[in-house]
Amino acid sequence: MDRITEKDSPYRHLEKMSTSELLLLINLEDQTVALKVAECIPSIERLVEDIVVRMRDGGRLFYIGAGTSGRLGILDASECPPTFGVDHEDVIGLIAGGDAAIRKAQEFAEDDTDQAWKDVMEYQINEMDTLIGIAASGTTPYVIGGLKSARENKILTGCITCNPNAPLIGHADHPIVCVVGPEVVTGSTRMKAGTAQKMILNMISTTTMIRLGKIEDNKMVDMQPSNNKLIDRGVRMIMEATSLPYEEASALLSVHGSVRRALKAIT
Repeated sequence: MDRITEKDSPYRHLEKMSTSELLLLINLEDQTVALKVAECIPSIERLVEDIVVRMRDGGRLFYIGAGTSGRLGILDASECPPTFGVDHEDVIGLIAGGDAAIRKAQEFAEDDTDQAWKDVMEYQINEMDTLIGIAASGTTPYVIGGLKSARENKILTGCITCNPNAPLIGHADHPIVCVVGPEVVTGSTRMKAGTAQKMILNMISTTTMIRLGKIEDNKMVDMQPSNNKLIDRGVRMIMEATSLPYEEASALLSVHGSVRRALKAIT
């Protein structure tokens, strides 16, 4: 297997560079990521189409990963309820080592091939659900074991990796392989690989939720108005749709709890 994510950085003697030189190098490499993600759009599309079908019938979306990959999955999952108004159990992110690993690495947790399946079984994962494994290297035992068990139980699987021919790919119905190349700091896949994974996760969850009707026009009408900024945003959405003054729009949002319900109440 060609482990591109572990290949030596094309840049040498970083410690001798100025701050400006280092920032420019990192930014130069980051600029290549979006173009590599664009090459993956057909694979992402196929996965999203299958996720949408399942979620329309009550299925859920699970992410599993270790380290940075696991944290990115949790981040994407945690943003779905406030952004799209879905239940916290609709999109679930799990990390090797459990919640403690979100802040502090748990040694050897990613090497357990059985734990991911145990983790998702706590949520009674079933054939209506989708499991996406996230691993820049594509070799993480925790993620490979989880996808392998999922497929054996007829659960739809996808993966996001940055190494072609990675073992993980063989266990995914919908593999997404985004080859961003060696990192500026050799092997530091929280950099370009992490950026690619974040972009792809954004695309998967956002497109899925739009297809499920959680956005109207270009507005987050189901968002949870859980702080002053979001309350103000919701009020202004109601004002734009109805021409009501701020105070009346604010009262509507307060009573109904979401932009969608407020608008339905006056139409």
